[in-house]
Amino acid sequence: MKRSNRVKLLTFLNTWHAALLMGLLAGAPVAAHAQDVEPESSALNSALFYEILVGEMSAQSGDASSAYALLLDGARKANSPQLFERAVEIALGARAGDSALQAAQAWSKAFPDSRAANRYLLQILVGLNKLADTVEPIKREIAAIKPEDRAAAIGVIPRYFARAGDKKLAAMVVEQALGTELANPQTGPSAWSTVGTMRLMAGNPAGALEAAQKGAALDRKATEPIQLAMALIGPQLPDAEAMVTQYFKTNSNPDLQMSYVRRLLDAGRNLEVTQQIQLLTTQTPDFPDAWLVRGSLEAQNKQLDAAKASINHFIDLLKSRPKLAESAGRERGLVQAYFLLAQIAEAGNNLPQAQAYLDAIDSPQDYAGVQTRKASLLAKQGKLDDAIAMIRAIPENQPEDARTKLNAEVQLLREHKHYEDAYKVLAEAARDNADDNDLTYDLAMAAEKIGKYDEMEKLLRQVIAANPDYHNAYNALGYSLADRNVRLPEARALISKALEFAPDDPYIVDSMAWVEYRSGNMKEALRLLQSAFKAKPDPEIAAHLGEVLWFLDQQAQAKLVWKQGSDLEPDNETLKETVRRLNKL
Repeated sequence: MKRSNRVKLLTFLNTWHAALLMGLLAGAPVAAHAQDVEPESSALNSALFYEILVGEMSAQSGDASSAYALLLDGARKANSPQLFERAVEIALGARAGDSALQAAQAWSKAFPDSRAANRYLLQILVGLNKLADTVEPIKREIAAIKPEDRAAAIGVIPRYFARAGDKKLAAMVVEQALGTELANPQTGPSAWSTVGTMRLMAGNPAGALEAAQKGAALDRKATEPIQLAMALIGPQLPDAEAMVTQYFKTNSNPDLQMSYVRRLLDAGRNLEVTQQIQLLTTQTPDFPDAWLVRGSLEAQNKQLDAAKASINHFIDLLKSRPKLAESAGRERGLVQAYFLLAQIAEAGNNLPQAQAYLDAIDSPQDYAGVQTRKASLLAKQGKLDDAIAMIRAIPENQPEDARTKLNAEVQLLREHKHYEDAYKVLAEAARDNADDNDLTYDLAMAAEKIGKYDEMEKLLRQVIAANPDYHNAYNALGYSLADRNVRLPEARALISKALEFAPDDPYIVDSMAWVEYRSGNMKEALRLLQSAFKAKPDPEIAAHLGEVLWFLDQQAQAKLVWKQGSDLEPDNETLKETVRRLNKL
């Protein structure tokens, strides 16, 4: 053998494929999959070995077509599942879908009981959009699974069709393939939920709900139909939520109930979240996650003593069951718990206790957040320089860390009314990042705060010119003009432009209301502000709403709104200045 060929062969023999070939030569099975059994007569003659070797060398040199043909031929001659799989992989790597399908079909035919071959076949058929041909592979996949594991396996079928081009046809095919399972009490709930998921993927939520209901009818305790119904909750399908709440009346499932709570949280239905959490903590008092959510809600509602008790109960439950605390989600929950306790202690002006809670957080990924909170505590003790030094000392392990530190420093300076210093810090950063629109926007807001209105306008127009979709810049400039009661037509045009991008943004609606107020359109201003405050209770929106109410001779209502705003943020400057100014009239 020539030396160059020997070198190529030795290089090749260091690969996984060499182990495969040597195993075949020795007549020993090399099982890539436990269910694939290599025939005893797998020893290769020298001609077949050479064919496979040349095929692999072709693959390494980039000749996928020759490699595929040689290895598929070798797979058929050796009756080797490993070589069939290798031929499939080469075809897929070359994006030769039809060739991959041919190899997978040959593999499946040679080894009818091979789940690996069947899975490849199923995935390739979906990738080639040959959806009608997937019925039998789905059936074979389910039949190959132990009865007690079939429900779980059926539940993952939609993943195969995530990228299918014709989702409606995919839903029909899956329902046809699961025909014998749909009436089975053991697998039916999962099968119907899978059919429902496919219908939902095809844009048929009503059909998905019908499938969930059929699955639940087979087994009232099954969780899969309820999980599907939960995904369908919304004003268009009220029966989906009714199905979920009815399930919880007769079944206790804390994890599923927490999923429902998260759905309610996402929808902003905090009152119902509170009701569900109280019910869950009463029914299952040893379920820790519910206590953390309960404590978070109580802290949000300024029920600080109750919040502290709930969060401490969450921590005690985790400490009493160390294995329970080892999950990633619960580790994150523990970090959140100590952050909340620190926040509660800080709200009660117990700064040493807040520091102790922050010290209890042992999480490298939260180091920057912990240091930022500790810096805030220092600043509250009059040690602003030390606080800023602490923030600047935070290591920058990721590219975004520098910006996070900058934001933390600027926020600290603003909180303590060092507006000139905040402006200087941002101006220095902006000089080194002239193309950063977000940074330019922040600098504009800092310029406005110290009365540099011309610079603010110049910077905001610079942002708009660089990014015409930056709706916050339109809104900020429009609101500034309205607040100073100048160029109101221009202010209206700018805010109208912002609303084109974000028509339901309560802060932009508030800005338009302020234009109406400055223009003397009190009733329209009131309507807009009431809408904005309902969508987003905020102290500055409360200040504006109260002012409009005041001038509409509804002083009692104005004071009530201001009280609500003050409860949200007692030290909000806009609100305090508004109340002080109007009370002098």
